[in-house]
Amino acid sequence: MVALALAMAACTPSDAGRASDTPTTTVAPVPSGSVTAGAGPTGMPGATGDGATPPAATGGSTSGASPGTSPGGAPTPDGRPIAERVELSLQELPARFDSPLFATGDGTGAGRLYVVEQRGVVRVVGPDGSVGSEPFVDLSDRISAGGERGLLGLAFHPRYAENGLLYVDYTDRDGNTVVSELRRAPGSDARADAGSERVLLRIDQPYPNHNGGMIAFGPDGFLYVGMGDGGSGGDPQNRARDLSTLLGKILRVDVDRRDPGLQYAVPPDNPFVGRDGARPEIWASGLRNPWRFSFDPATGDLWIGDVGQGAWEEVDRLTAASGGGRGADLGWRLMEGRACYDPPSGCEEAGLVMPLAVYGHDVGCAVTGGYVGRQPSPGSSGGSVSSALDGVYLFSDSCSGRIWGVDAAGPDEQEPSLLLESGRPIVSFGRGDDGELYAVDIGGSVLLIVATPR
Repeated sequence: MVALALAMAACTPSDAGRASDTPTTTVAPVPSGSVTAGAGPTGMPGATGDGATPPAATGGSTSGASPGTSPGGAPTPDGRPIAERVELSLQELPARFDSPLFATGDGTGAGRLYVVEQRGVVRVVGPDGSVGSEPFVDLSDRISAGGERGLLGLAFHPRYAENGLLYVDYTDRDGNTVVSELRRAPGSDARADAGSERVLLRIDQPYPNHNGGMIAFGPDGFLYVGMGDGGSGGDPQNRARDLSTLLGKILRVDVDRRDPGLQYAVPPDNPFVGRDGARPEIWASGLRNPWRFSFDPATGDLWIGDVGQGAWEEVDRLTAASGGGRGADLGWRLMEGRACYDPPSGCEEAGLVMPLAVYGHDVGCAVTGGYVGRQPSPGSSGGSVSSALDGVYLFSDSCSGRIWGVDAAGPDEQEPSLLLESGRPIVSFGRGDDGELYAVDIGGSVLLIVATPR
C-alpha cells in the first residue's frame, strides 16, 4: 500500500549535543500564510536550529522562492499551473500509530501497508484497514529513539515475494546508524524474524541529528542509503563534501553479493570506485540531510528532499538520462539551496547540481521529500490514482504542513505550486503497491492523498 516519512532537519543546538528524548506527537495547525520557527513537534526539525545563525540569502544564485514570498505555481505541459488543475484532500486511515515515521507496501501486490514507528516497531495494515494485533517486527531492544533517532527506514527487496528479504535503517543504542537485512519469518507473511538480522553497514554518528534514514531500491536493483552530514550546525567538519566519509551522501550498494570483508558488494560502476581516499559506496555527495528520497517509477529519476540549515529548503531531481546522480555534488556546505553558505558570498557553483525547487523559512523549516504521482500500469493490481496527479512530484514541510507540487518533467528550476494547507506535521509520503500516495503525520495518522481534477 504505502510509504511514509519523517523530514528530520537540524534542530539540536550545537552546544547542547543531544536531541530531545521524547518527541511530542501533536502540533497546532499552522495558519495559512504564516509559519512559526520550530512549529513542528518537540524533537522535530526547527527553522533555525543547530545553534547556528541563519546565513543571509546572498551570493551565488538566489532565484526561486525567497523570504517573504510564498511559492506560487509551476506550469504543466497543458500550460496551467498545477494548483489550477488539481485539488488535494487527505483521508485519515482508521488506525492510530505511535509516532509513525514511514510506511510502505512490500511489492507483492497483496495490499499490505507496513507502518514504521519511531520506537522500533513495524505494524501491518491489511487491505481492509485493520491492524494486526502483533507487530510485523519489533526491534526496539536495539534502537535509541527520540529526537531524530529511531527506526527511520524500511525497504523490501525487489524479489521479496520469492526471497523474503527486507532492510531497515535505524540508530542503535549508541546513536550510530545501522543498515541491516532481515528475513520474513518462516511460514508467515505477517511477521519478520528479528533474530535473523544481518548488519550490512554501521556508521558512526558524531552528533544526534542529521541521521538521514531513507533506504530504497533503485530501478537498477541496488540499495540506496541516505546519510546526513553527521549533525551539529553548519557541517563543522565539512563532511558532506569529504569523499573519505559516508556522511552527507547517497550510498549505493549491492545486497545480493558480498565483496571480501564486506556484508555487501560495491557496484563496479559506482563513481568513486578505485579513487584514492574516496569511499566506493558513495553515489552522490554534498547533502545536508536527505531525510526522504524516491525514484520516479516511470523515468527512474531520483528525487531528494534535502533539509536546509537556517534559511532554505531544497528539492533535487537527478535524472536517469543524465546518470541518476552518479558522482553528483549537491553543494552543501558550500551552498544552502541556491544561496552561498560557506563562504557567505562569492561561492563557486561550477560543477554543482543546483536544486530544482527551493523555499524559504518564511513558509516552512524542514522539507519532507515525496513521490511522483503515477497511474498504475495496465494490468497492475488495484489503485485509483487520479490522473490529476500523474507526473506531479509532491513534497511537504514538516513544520508548516504545506503540500506543494512541481512538474516532474518540467524545467530544472521551478517555483512550487501550493496545493494544500494540511495543518499537520507531515514527516513522510509513501506509495502503495497499488500506486496510491499517502502522507504520514507523526502525531499518529496515516492519510490517503485524494486528488480531484479542477
